[in-house]
Amino acid sequence: MIKSMTGYGRAEVLQDGYRILVEIKAVNHRYAEVVVRLPREYLQFEDGMKKAVSERISRGRLDVFLTVERTGPLGRAVTVDLELAMQLKRAADELAAHLGLSETLQLEQILKQPGVLSVAEAVENPEELGNLLLACTAQAADNLVEMREREGQRLYHDFVARLEKLRGFTSRIEERSPVVVAEYRERLEKRLRDLLDGQGVEEGRLLTEVAVFADRASIAEELVRLTSHFEQFLHIAEAPEPVGRKLDFLVQEMNREVNTIGSKANDLGIAQLVVEAKSLLEQIREQVQNIE
Repeated sequence: MIKSMTGYGRAEVLQDGYRILVEIKAVNHRYAEVVVRLPREYLQFEDGMKKAVSERISRGRLDVFLTVERTGPLGRAVTVDLELAMQLKRAADELAAHLGLSETLQLEQILKQPGVLSVAEAVENPEELGNLLLACTAQAADNLVEMREREGQRLYHDFVARLEKLRGFTSRIEERSPVVVAEYRERLEKRLRDLLDGQGVEEGRLLTEVAVFADRASIAEELVRLTSHFEQFLHIAEAPEPVGRKLDFLVQEMNREVNTIGSKANDLGIAQLVVEAKSLLEQIREQVQNIE
């Protein structure tokens, strides 16, 4: 089913002391272009976020916005300089043995020595944060796809309605086509009689002229192709893959057939129907520009 190229997707994650918000805005574009806007400290995750979006959306200009907030303190991390502690213990033992003392440094005394223990603010875990960012981005992209599908469903019903109107115009053109030839014969016969000052008109010559006109003004092939294009349009629109470019090309072909009908028919009534049909095709073409 067709999807619109415009839409908005949003996802929010509250986990492990983070509030992560990813928003994606999609507009029309000839190709797929993903632009991720990140705070400087999160630039390392740009490629992964682009990939998460590109795997789900194949066409359109997509602007991705990221907001990351801490919802609690990072906590503190305690580290022990084990090598320094061991050196202090060995030095104390050697000195005690040299002086003939039985006492040596106890654990509490070692821990009090400068540099043995250090307390610092905990740092963010890049891998953990990256997984949260990618999961949130994927969810935002899924929400965007869902919105584009809903808009695509609305566009599909709009296309069905407009194509039905086009069918009506082509049916009226088809009904009018034989009348055009008959009216041409009447006009030609009257003109010849006027030129011949009321004398009889040679039937064979008249039939030849009418046959030439009928062949030149025939729009049967164009009407058959146009009807086929209508069926193809709806068939393509129901395909699961992106179809925007195919539909755009098909609308161009429809417009070409309608123009040919207008130029060949040589009739005011058909010309008026052609104008109405071209107006509908232009409306369809504008809508097709919004399809992925």
